[in-house]
Amino acid sequence: MPDRRQFLLASASTLLAPMAGPAAAAPPQVLRVAMTAADLPTVTGIPNNGGEGFRFLGYPAYDSLVNWDYTRTEETANIAPGLATEWKIDPADPKRWLFSLRQGARFHDDTPVTAEAILWNLARIYDDKSPQYDAPASPIVKATVSMLDTFSKVDDATIAITTKYPFGFFPYLVTRILVVSPTQWEKVGRSWQEFAKRPIGSGPFRINRVVPGQYVEMVRNETYWDKARIPKLEKLTVYPMPEATTRMAALRSGQVDWIEVPPPDAIPSLRQAGFQVSLWPYPHTYPYAFNCRPGSPFADVRVRQAANYAIDRDGMCSMLNQTGKPAVGLYPPGNPVFGNPKNRYSYDPAKARALLAEAGYGPGKPLKAKIMISTSGSGQMVPIPMNELMQQNFAAVGMEIEFDVVEWGTMLVAIRNIPGSAPTHGVDGINISLSYTDPSSMFRYYASDSASPVNYNWGHFKNDALDALLRKAQSVFDADEQTRLLAEAHAIVVDEAPWLFIVHDQNPRGLAKKVKNFRPAQSWYQDFTQITIE
Repeated sequence: MPDRRQFLLASASTLLAPMAGPAAAAPPQVLRVAMTAADLPTVTGIPNNGGEGFRFLGYPAYDSLVNWDYTRTEETANIAPGLATEWKIDPADPKRWLFSLRQGARFHDDTPVTAEAILWNLARIYDDKSPQYDAPASPIVKATVSMLDTFSKVDDATIAITTKYPFGFFPYLVTRILVVSPTQWEKVGRSWQEFAKRPIGSGPFRINRVVPGQYVEMVRNETYWDKARIPKLEKLTVYPMPEATTRMAALRSGQVDWIEVPPPDAIPSLRQAGFQVSLWPYPHTYPYAFNCRPGSPFADVRVRQAANYAIDRDGMCSMLNQTGKPAVGLYPPGNPVFGNPKNRYSYDPAKARALLAEAGYGPGKPLKAKIMISTSGSGQMVPIPMNELMQQNFAAVGMEIEFDVVEWGTMLVAIRNIPGSAPTHGVDGINISLSYTDPSSMFRYYASDSASPVNYNWGHFKNDALDALLRKAQSVFDADEQTRLLAEAHAIVVDEAPWLFIVHDQNPRGLAKKVKNFRPAQSWYQDFTQITIE
């Protein structure tokens, strides 16, 4: 509130002009955030903890050749120039991409971002003979950007990256390759463990302090190359808080200013207490990824379809206080690539029981399966009550589903490994939040070329017609033709049901009243540079 002004009376009938009092102090431009993660994401430019790791400790502190564009909030976020000002396919080779490098960009240690620095970062991920090869972190990137083949310097202003096959969606995936300072890695003794104590990137925020297990503090990069995105905040601090009730208590008490995923049943009371609740469409599907290999009950398409007819999505969304919307595919109906599938999944227990009977299951032979679920995590919403509700739905149609409850980090390792391997605990499905952030999403989740551990087709689903459509879509560069092909592909995905499609997240966040100018993007990643505190 502004200070009161004092007035002096000159006489009983005359009021003098007010004297100027002391100016009100501007509020500190500090934002404190509680994440859903059980531990801090890694800070070395290859964050773990999934999309939430990249959201808070990836993109704020680091750039890629290609960055995300958060400005068009009415549509799924697109890409924008980052450390590359433009990119194009080599006319002589459809697998060779040429990236024109931004001149004048500098790391937080004031060293220049050069072609050599970019190639050094690529070798960190893709060259296991390089001194900087980061064996624990490399799979986090390679599991998504699996098609990258070679890289080289063309000249001081250009680098070339080739893919293993023509891949028109490649620039979207380049966003996952964040760039760190080679000079700092040398300075701290050529050790990623030591680099984590004093990390250096080139992003709009600079990591200032890391307290393992407790918090990471970032400060404004005053000299960021994109002047429009020099942060308004002076400081951004993130804390791991996996328990939803703990996050809510921290927000109410003023310990933090922002929480990811408030408890759905607490949203009305938060609003009544004057807190802001942000809801915005998320390019996200909350599924079970089924093991489709022989020996799994979900190798049978009828069982997969039965699971999709067994669950009450509307009841689920009601329980979530409408912070989710029913999902009947990777993409929601109305999306240009949803297509025209034959199956439009609804809550239909009778149809689920009939499909199970066709597959050989019934009252004397219930279907039994085990699903890995997490206690919390990036995009996981409130997984325990959600799965308890689905367990009841499954039991009503003759499916005995048990859960392997794990920490989020354990699930992230499992999804990158082959079904049946030790990290997957012998489960028949994994309840992991996954996104449709770019046109390559179906290729990464369902193409046989992406079978784990190469990419994120964990269940080794294979459909020849789908593979052909996806290969054609990624090899053409006409947007309308891409959309047509992807819509045909998505119809197959819905009908073949390699996943149980549950809900699309509405991305709930609780914000203190003083947090201003947050414009949520339709993205797993968000822009913190325009936020202010009032």
